Amino acid sequence: MKQEIPYKIYLKESELPTKWLNLRAFMDKKPAPLLNPQTHAPMTEEELSKIFCTELARQELDDTSRYIDIPDEVRDFYKMYRPAPLVRAYCLEKALQTPAKIYYKFEGNNTSGSHKLNSAIAQAYYAKEQGLKGVTTETGAGQWGTALSMACSYFGLDCKVFMVKVSYEQKPFRREVMRTYGANVTPSPSMTTEVGRKILEEHPGTGGSLGCAISEAVETACGLDGYRYALGSVLNQVLLHQSVIGLEAKAALDQYGVTPDVIIGCAGGGSNLGGLIAPFMAEKLQGKADYQFIAVEPASCPSLTRGAYAYDYCDTGKVCPLSKMYTLGSGFMPSANHAGGLRYHGMTSTLSELRHQGLMEARSVEQTSVFAAAEQFARVEGILPAPESAHAIRVAIDEAMKCKETGEEKTILFGLTGTGYFDMFAYEKFHDGKMTDYVPTDEEIQKSLADLPKF
Repeated sequence: MKQEIPYKIYLKESELPTKWLNLRAFMDKKPAPLLNPQTHAPMTEEELSKIFCTELARQELDDTSRYIDIPDEVRDFYKMYRPAPLVRAYCLEKALQTPAKIYYKFEGNNTSGSHKLNSAIAQAYYAKEQGLKGVTTETGAGQWGTALSMACSYFGLDCKVFMVKVSYEQKPFRREVMRTYGANVTPSPSMTTEVGRKILEEHPGTGGSLGCAISEAVETACGLDGYRYALGSVLNQVLLHQSVIGLEAKAALDQYGVTPDVIIGCAGGGSNLGGLIAPFMAEKLQGKADYQFIAVEPASCPSLTRGAYAYDYCDTGKVCPLSKMYTLGSGFMPSANHAGGLRYHGMTSTLSELRHQGLMEARSVEQTSVFAAAEQFARVEGILPAPESAHAIRVAIDEAMKCKETGEEKTILFGLTGTGYFDMFAYEKFHDGKMTDYVPTDEEIQKSLADLPKF
């Protein structure tokens, strides 16, 4: 007799993963190495350790260890909000009248409101273990800055956050949560750094970008004794930490003998998507199973769908290592859309390589359709999603409606990365009919790509 699947599937605390999954170790063709921005030689652990904690630099370069132990202190912190629930979207299925079965992994059940805490607590732990005074970072919509502020508060570390200016202005309450946890929050680009002043001179009045904020955070970290930089996405180490999402999701599905056909995630820098797909992609790479993976990005910042696959700077100020990735150019300034966490010019090298090999597809969606999906989801599932998460919801609904047309009974899994309760300014714009859909022209993208490093 087939086991009935509950609305929410919770793993036991004892089933919380004890190891992170390193997806790169399963890849025959590895992602291209990070390059030194001056010499163009592969970055060494010693060089990366001047920017990141030493252990994180080691994790960044590890292409061979399939699994890495989660420190007990990090796992104990995880127990405060993990395992996170896997939810069967029965109400959404009914509303759509689709034969598809829809599941979502909900990562918003913690004070930071998103999946970002999974890596923040790990990075803060390694900083504390190294005896550092504090860390610097950037944040877009504010979820990462909030998560790192929480983690630093827990371990007694100082936290300096450069928040993308448009989000700083649109989301003051997210900023105040960071300050509540003791963080210093600066709108980026700012006049407090050399690179910030240069960007403001070249782009007066700009609302900023994640690339700008990264540059300012790295410059600040390198100029302060006892500080290192912490990044919330893009890097291999962050995908590693976020693999707890996919490991839990797969374990929950396995309990009920459920195998997803389609796995969907929003994609900015790639951390939540990489974490969600990690164990499933590992199976695909080993020939054990086959899945369809879909990365969803905003049409206003379409790195995977319209960018070039090339080496580029990870930041606007060109002080960070070069990464081979799908990119719009480090100088690309995305429009002030309301999915601040997806306003990044590039994509993590791991997902970029998987996309280049044809193992993952990508779609771009416009923000009015994204918010329409967010509202539809909220009304039937009872969770107000973050704008970033709603990109995955948009395509999950689209895929479910295709099943309605064809009669296919596909199983869809998507990542609900966080809640949108600090994004009401964006919802207000949508409800008032003031939200617009900006899509960059080919000329704008080509102009930005013309500045890609040539070597």
